[in-house]
Amino acid sequence: MTGIILAFPNAEDGRRIQNILIRHGFEVSAVCTNASQVFDAVSQMDAGLVISGCRLKDMHCTQLRECLPKGFEMLLIASAAAVSQLNLGFMALTLPLKVYDLVNTVQMMTSQIVRSRKTKRPRRVRSEQERRIIGDAKQLLMERNHLSEEEAYRYLQKQSMDMGRSMLETAQMILALMDNE
Repeated sequence: MTGIILAFPNAEDGRRIQNILIRHGFEVSAVCTNASQVFDAVSQMDAGLVISGCRLKDMHCTQLRECLPKGFEMLLIASAAAVSQLNLGFMALTLPLKVYDLVNTVQMMTSQIVRSRKTKRPRRVRSEQERRIIGDAKQLLMERNHLSEEEAYRYLQKQSMDMGRSMLETAQMILALMDNE
């Protein structure tokens, strides 16, 4: 599950940001005032976004970022002076905070988290029969169109992407079409 965790030393600041995000369609999983609460909330999720102030009661934002597990991003909200002093490796918004900037940045970051999770899924291993069908389609393309093996494979890949079908389905269609000729 992907979620948004707010981490500010003053709980009222966290609630204000929570209200803004909820009004714009986001779901906030937790509002925390210290790092240990953040880690408790993080342990309940697979991935997410931590929006934090510069210093929590028990940890600095840079230390918090280093301790977050894979799949979690961090957005710092702090004064321009604090942001310029830190050598950040993550996103930051400066105070005074504009609602438009907050909403757009959160949208962008949550979309990126979802997109990166989709691309990191383990690939399904093809069965022997599926590998044979794809191999037969490549062989047919190589013989009839005088393509190299790599060119035939790239052709199958491109056709699959263009048609929005799996490589197996594309290979089956090519075999069916070329066998009918």
